[in-house]
This record gives sequence, C-alpha cells and structure tokens, in this order.
Amino acid sequence: MSETVKSSLLREEYRYLRHPSGLEIYVFPKELSVTYAIVATRFGSLDNRFRVGAETDFTKVPDGVAHFLEHKMFENADGEDTFVKFSRTGADANAYTDFRTTAYLFSCTENFSKSLPILLHSVFEPHFTAENVKKEQGIIAQEIKMGEDDPDNVLIYDMLRCLYFESSLRTDIAGTVESIAQITPEILYRCHGAFYNPGNMILCVCGQVDPEEVFAAVDALPPLPAPVPVESYYPPEPSRVCSPRSKRKMQVAKPLFCVGVKDTDISPDPIRRMKKRAAFRILSSLGFGRASDFYRELYSDGLISPSFGSWTQHNAAFSFFSLSGDSSDPEKVFSLIRKQAERLATEPIAAEDFERCRRSHYADFVKSFDSTEEIANLLINDFALDGGRIFDYAEVLRTLTPEEVGGIASSLFRPEAFALSVIEPI
Repeated sequence: MSETVKSSLLREEYRYLRHPSGLEIYVFPKELSVTYAIVATRFGSLDNRFRVGAETDFTKVPDGVAHFLEHKMFENADGEDTFVKFSRTGADANAYTDFRTTAYLFSCTENFSKSLPILLHSVFEPHFTAENVKKEQGIIAQEIKMGEDDPDNVLIYDMLRCLYFESSLRTDIAGTVESIAQITPEILYRCHGAFYNPGNMILCVCGQVDPEEVFAAVDALPPLPAPVPVESYYPPEPSRVCSPRSKRKMQVAKPLFCVGVKDTDISPDPIRRMKKRAAFRILSSLGFGRASDFYRELYSDGLISPSFGSWTQHNAAFSFFSLSGDSSDPEKVFSLIRKQAERLATEPIAAEDFERCRRSHYADFVKSFDSTEEIANLLINDFALDGGRIFDYAEVLRTLTPEEVGGIASSLFRPEAFALSVIEPI
C-alpha cells in the first residue's frame, strides 16, 4: 500500500510505494507543464567490486562498466534504439552515470502514459552481444580520449588523485581505454543482474500524473526478479591526502587550479549526513562565495576571476570540499584559501553572516519545488539514494546553528587534508 508523505513547512506532498519487486516509487504531483520521470540504480563508477546475496567473495570488474552499461541500455532486441521509441511519443530522453549512480530519464508535455513503459522496459530488459559491445568500445574510447584533452576534466581528476590513495574516485567515470577493452557481454549481464535488480533501484515521477497510473505501469512489466542485496567494497582511506600537489601543462590560456579538502568523517546516520551536506554548502557560501569578503578581496586584487567556485560532496561513500578557478598565481590563492579555512575552523561564525547564508540556501531549496526536473533529481540524488527523505532537509536547514557549522569546519579544515592541482599553459 502506498503512503502519502506531507510537509506542512513546505506545503508539498508526494506518494511513496515500495513495490513487491523492491522498486521504490516516488510520485510527486505538480501542476506544471512538464512531467519528468527518472529511474536510477545504485551503481556508479565506484562500484567495481561487489558481491550479491550470500556470496562471500567480491567480484572485480573493469573500471568504467557502469558508464558502459548506461550506453548499452538504449539498444533493444528488436533492433530499435530506445531514443527512436521516445521520439514517437515526443519525449526528451537522456541518461547519466556518476560516482554512485546510473540514471535514465525523460521529460514530456504529453503522452506520458506511452513514454513511461518505454523507460521501464529499457532498463529492465538488457540486450548485449559481442558485436554491439565491440562497437561501443570504440565509441567510448573516443569519449575517454576527449576527456583526457579537456583541461577542466583533467584538473578535477588530478585533484581527486591527490586526495585519495585507492578509491576509484581516482579514475574517470568512463574508465580507461585499457579497462573498457576488457568488458564483455558476460560482464555486462553480471552487473545488470546485480545492480539493476529492482530492490536496488528508485523510480521518481513528477508532474501532472496520477500516482495509481505510475504504480500500474510497474505492475504491467514482465515479472521482475525478487529483491537481492548487493554489497560494494570501497577500500578504506586514511584521513591524510595521498599527495599535496599536482602540476601539469596543457593548452590553457591561464593557469587553472583546484583545491581539494579530503573528509573521511562520514556518519552512518542519513540525517547527520544531510546536516553536514548543508554545512558544506553554507561554509562554501559564507567563506568563499561571491558575497564574501574573501572573494571580493581576491577578485579586486586580480587573483581570481568569476570562474571561481566550489564543488562539495558528502554522502555515505565519500566526502570532499573543493574550490577551483583560474589565476596567475595559484600558489598564492592556495595559501589564502588555507588561511581563510583556518579562520572558519577556529573563529566563531558571526550569527548575522550565518543567517544570511542559511536563508539564501533555504530559499534556493524552496525554489527548486517550482521545477519538476529539480524536484525529481533532488529527491533521488541528494536524498533517496543516500537513505534520506527530501522533506527532512527543510527541518535540517531550519534548525542548523552557527556552532554546528563551526564544529564541522573544525573537523574538515585540517592541515593534512588539503591538496592542490594546477594546470599551467604550455
């Protein structure tokens, strides 16, 4: 039986059902013109060592399998590409793979009832052959080589290789040319069976839809396999960084830099992770955002440009805080960032500054409920896949205090946790 989940604070609600197959279904009715549907599996580039059910040994698969599988799921046994099927309903379809997730999605203004079965059949009915795998290896190899020529992409992975010793965060989500050459149909079927089990997946639909129609579409699928637990192995990481510096030369007009801060203090409690994720974002805005004294001073001195920004990640598998941009003097910017971080970690956070950032972040969160795409992606990526509930975040933001954020800053901004990657012009 489905459950209606409401938030009196946000005046929003959605329906939730755990299907007998184990598939978690969220339906978020919204009177907006675009309907958005996304189905996601807990399978990303980090999940290259896993075991299923009662297995005792972990299976190791080549880097890049999750991304490779994403590409192949659009091919069907009838020979018609899934994108062609969507084109007939007028839906706009896409897919993506990140460190922890593979997701398939579409948006439409009409023909939702025809488009949803296409999405569901495409993810639960794989079709792999030696021929189509070989063809895809050439396509993805070109994609990998393009990434190796992209300075921004290289900069981020250089930073991650500085932070981590063994984690697969060190490797491009698409894998390497050598690793994808090892992928076979048997490996793809093995990974699909493990991770595309409905018990490991989430479906979210947002827009002008009847929840019962969504539930019925899942019921109408061919019999789905029974839920089977799958466990990934993530190698333990020390709190210190692997290397404090990385530098290389590429075709760039001005030096690029990325400062990474490694965090291994990850709580098993989803609410505490949610609170820390909010604290990361507030620290980013408070200490380094465009309204901060830090940003204004460095910008007026010509040390940073408007490209300066942050990327923070905190979830059950990994956590880091990063700042990047371009500068004629990356080392000086790195030194100033570390001094600013030390202030955030040791000095009380001014209540007025904190409240300004908290309110701004809360307003951004509330505004996201005006978009079916933002609702669905937030619900799945920031909350459901990490064991949390989207409405709890409003309460987390409402009750967060300067002292809590200051405590998180103290544990995050440790001297041994910083690393710098730089790309200089040739």
